[in-house]
Amino acid sequence: MRCAIIAMVVTLVFAATAGAAEQQRPAAFPALESVLRSVKEADFCGETVPLHIVEVRERFEKDLLLMLWDRAQVILWLKRSSRYFPHIERLLDMRGMPQDLKYIAVIESALRNQAGSWAGAKGMWQFMPSTGRKYGLTVNRSVDDRRNFYFATKAALDYLQELYDRFGSWTLAAAAYNMGENGLERRIRDQETDDFYRLHLPPETERYVVRAVCARMIMEDPERFGFDLREEDYYPPLRFDRVRVKGRRSVPLIVVAKAANTYYKMIKDLNPQLLGDAIPRGNHAVFLPAGATEGFMRRYNPVLKAYREENGTDTYHVQPGDSLIRIARRHGVSLKRLRELNDLSAQCVIHPGQVLRLE
Repeated sequence: MRCAIIAMVVTLVFAATAGAAEQQRPAAFPALESVLRSVKEADFCGETVPLHIVEVRERFEKDLLLMLWDRAQVILWLKRSSRYFPHIERLLDMRGMPQDLKYIAVIESALRNQAGSWAGAKGMWQFMPSTGRKYGLTVNRSVDDRRNFYFATKAALDYLQELYDRFGSWTLAAAAYNMGENGLERRIRDQETDDFYRLHLPPETERYVVRAVCARMIMEDPERFGFDLREEDYYPPLRFDRVRVKGRRSVPLIVVAKAANTYYKMIKDLNPQLLGDAIPRGNHAVFLPAGATEGFMRRYNPVLKAYREENGTDTYHVQPGDSLIRIARRHGVSLKRLRELNDLSAQCVIHPGQVLRLE
């Protein structure tokens, strides 16, 4: 009897494995050599990429090959595109700007809000702090709008439009976006040409536009390159509501989550620009799950009142592992202000159990 049971279990396991195998299939995609031969022409924002120039063709083929070799990365690009592209495409259409510009976000960050560079660039559009501030993004110890796709996209398109107005070419605008407009302008002047493909530029910038062209070529026609994604494989578009939260004190994110009938992680994920556990004092746009604004304000004040009655707002008891900067971010106050309120020097060490003023 025991042998029969074991045999039955083995049969069931084999059947389940066989069923899974039937749902899978071997990979099938064209040979890389044939892909390269099939590309006869290319453009960026309607501006021709001169593939007849050997050096340009080599640049193009190198990046196309690298992208096709990293198929897992391209699959993630494709899946994420349905989350973010609808909003970018809508803004580009409203502004009369070329749709190819959305591929800059792909090559900058692989469509990841949390992307960062060694140089300090952050977010899907990889803004440096100074450039982000110039185009209306808040960047400080408590809030970093570069990490918020919605805010950063508007700023990026403002910047790209200004670059196009300055250089008269979307190819040069993209190059300036990568290396900075002043550096590009200086090279154009010194080398006496404004032809991007004949300028000697930093290697990263020389590849920049070509990489965007390769990404577009693959993502606009994935089947051609052996990617077989179905409609259900793509991530759903990002949907959210917005409210404005105003106050003379910081507001813990858990209060917002409760008032929105959701959980902390959802609010944190929708608001990557908020670096701590609280919304800093002042007037801030806050993103909620789609539909959560209904009844939000009716619930918000009672939830906030109950939280403050239970937890207090003016003081904080230092916990093991705390640091001043972590406490400041958590409660939406600046590090400088926290030190001033508690008469602490830059070298001062805090201890568990110590009581700090927050207001």
